[in-house]
Amino acid sequence: MSTSAPTSTAIIGSTGLVGSHILSTLLTSPTTSSQVQTISRRAPANPTNSSLLSPTVNADTSTWPTLLSSLVPLPTTVISSLGTTRVAAGGIANQWKIDHDLNVELARAAKQAGVKNFVFVSSAGTRGALSTKVPYSQMKRGVEDTIQSLDFEHGIILRPGLILGEREKAQHAGQGLLYGVVRGLGRWVSLSVQDRFAQEAEVIARAAVKAARMAEEGKAPGKWWVLEQDEIVKLGRDEWKE
Repeated sequence: MSTSAPTSTAIIGSTGLVGSHILSTLLTSPTTSSQVQTISRRAPANPTNSSLLSPTVNADTSTWPTLLSSLVPLPTTVISSLGTTRVAAGGIANQWKIDHDLNVELARAAKQAGVKNFVFVSSAGTRGALSTKVPYSQMKRGVEDTIQSLDFEHGIILRPGLILGEREKAQHAGQGLLYGVVRGLGRWVSLSVQDRFAQEAEVIARAAVKAARMAEEGKAPGKWWVLEQDEIVKLGRDEWKE
């Protein structure tokens, strides 16, 4: 049986690989009847010209926490898949400002404004043995810890592995080879092998939407909920229904 969409949702990172799928999942869902708000540097895609999309476009990311807290209506749930790469950001320090600092500021602004649920697309390995030595893991871990400390009605973390999907920017040769090998394992060996360390962006997005819906309906397993790769696949593909 389908579940109803969150009362109202704001998406941060709606122009990225996972975020664009989160947005399209909500906009095309027959159960979505309320506004879907976004905050981004550029206008998000809206191929169906859905009247439910309410975008806020501002290239100055320092304004985003204030913009989030002043959204009308105030979203019940915020989903952040915001993130960049070291190359795109121009170094680790600049990547930290987006992946860590901005996500932390957005979570704090959401809590102060009265948002009930915060969903964050993090990454696998944030609690691994070497995570404290890896800057990328440190960024994600810091955001996770902040969300938990803010004590939302529901704090939900997704930790996907390698994210598969069509990207706007061309991949370098090494990335393309890696993704090809992973897809080959899923196609020729077993999809369950691929599932252990890689998920499609669409599957991750659906899992985020489903988790948000469950939180809205009081069906989340707890107020602090971490979805590892197996549960992402379960919610976003194996049990996904519309």
